[in-house]
Amino acid sequence: MNLPTIKQLQYLTTLYEHGHFGRAAEACFVTQSTLSAGLRELEAVLDATLVERTKRVVRFTPLGEKVARKAYNVLREVTEIAQLARAAGRPLSGELRLGVIPTIAPFFLPKVLPTLRRSYPDLKLYLREEMSHVACDALMRGQLDCVLLALPYGCGDVQAAELFDDELVAALHETDESTLPNEVSPSDLDSDHLLLLEDGHCLRNHALAACDRPDLRGERAILGTSLHTLVQMVDNELGVTLLPRMAVDAGILDGTRVVTRPLTSDQAKRRIALVWRRKSPREDEFRLLADFFIAARNGSATRPAEVVEAPEAAASPAD
Repeated sequence: MNLPTIKQLQYLTTLYEHGHFGRAAEACFVTQSTLSAGLRELEAVLDATLVERTKRVVRFTPLGEKVARKAYNVLREVTEIAQLARAAGRPLSGELRLGVIPTIAPFFLPKVLPTLRRSYPDLKLYLREEMSHVACDALMRGQLDCVLLALPYGCGDVQAAELFDDELVAALHETDESTLPNEVSPSDLDSDHLLLLEDGHCLRNHALAACDRPDLRGERAILGTSLHTLVQMVDNELGVTLLPRMAVDAGILDGTRVVTRPLTSDQAKRRIALVWRRKSPREDEFRLLADFFIAARNGSATRPAEVVEAPEAAASPAD
């Protein structure tokens, strides 16, 4: 029996993802004619039409959609075979595709990545900033190896290494300082002037949970597209918002007239975690990476001598 090749399945899934022959070919680093020929070969092997080709639209047949979804699983398993062999050698070397959500990436990564590069120079890190649901979907498809996100969040069949808690604080314009106490209770927040992130950001749900008020509904809030947008809205006296402490510590309020107040709610925090697919062969590596993130955040990250230096010493005892 003739079987599909890995390359043919890669062409199929990339076309399924992009919905355009030209963009899919670019993503695969091949010409459009090469990708199209590879897909025709796949259809010949399966003796079935997977894609309907028109001048304007790429449309997958019902069978084509089923095959594409199965192909993601096959490619993920093949990738994990290679990762299993790599993990048996030196940890945190080779390629690692890390997804990070937008409310973490610009505030946490600049602090830890320089140390990570120095500690693991053989690690080829590919970063992808996505909202939680997009990152988790890419993780399940095998397009990402692990994701740095905020819990609680349902990311599918994953394992998680919890890193640290990131508290949420109330952010208000300095002219409103006198209207709120030094520690803000959720009942002190004006629901008609609450600024939240738009749908898709898990921080929106964390903020609503921190408020813990049944009268406060997300649809009543004024929405922003990013934390920087929310800060600018507060700076222009359009309302109040909740910000993660890591963003404040990273200087997101610099140059503004926005001040913060701690919240009295026990729910005023999110838990930063690294998650990966359950039973991944690289679990030990991901746990090592999680430990590194914790240490780097605390300023105490070093490269473990027993992981890297011992094999080199064993290979060259004369040195």
